[in-house]
Amino acid sequence: MNDSPPPNEPDDETAFDLRARAELALAYEPGQPPAYLFRHTPWFARRAVRGLGAALLVAGSAAITVLALRPPELVRDSIEHEYYERTLRGNFMDPAPLLTQLGLSPNQVVPGFPQLMRPCEIEGRLVYHLTTFFERGGMVTVFAFDQSVALKNGSGWWNNVYWQGVRSRDGKPLVLIAQQKKALALARASLAKSPT
Repeated sequence: MNDSPPPNEPDDETAFDLRARAELALAYEPGQPPAYLFRHTPWFARRAVRGLGAALLVAGSAAITVLALRPPELVRDSIEHEYYERTLRGNFMDPAPLLTQLGLSPNQVVPGFPQLMRPCEIEGRLVYHLTTFFERGGMVTVFAFDQSVALKNGSGWWNNVYWQGVRSRDGKPLVLIAQQKKALALARASLAKSPT
């Protein structure tokens, strides 16, 4: 029988091995390593903070986009008024003052096929409300303001309708509202016609 160690295992530890093992045993207490050995991630580099920052950026961009596309308050109130009176039909006024407010001659015919003509009130202002139908465009509502209002020319899409702020031939502010964009172009062209 041979009592000698296998050839791959050293039969005795060298002095270097003993000293290295002793030094390593004294270097750290058993258990958790010191905190300074752990990787430190700054607070702004953490995943949750980055996600929150990205969410705030997206929300801010969306809010700015919505506010940039938002029409003036007078137009928004006109759109709301049109929504509630969309199904009304009838002629509740003489067409001559309406045509005058639209910048047309009182002797002209009301553009399109009139569905509703009536005086209304929006934001405490007297408004002449005309809902008319154009054969190749659809229904258009025109609001002609009796008093002067601060309304810039512009157009857009808001609350599922197209709107356009224009001036009549006399320079009076008009708000046109339609569910089809082509109807706005037809209405604007008919309001720009010179009296015959």
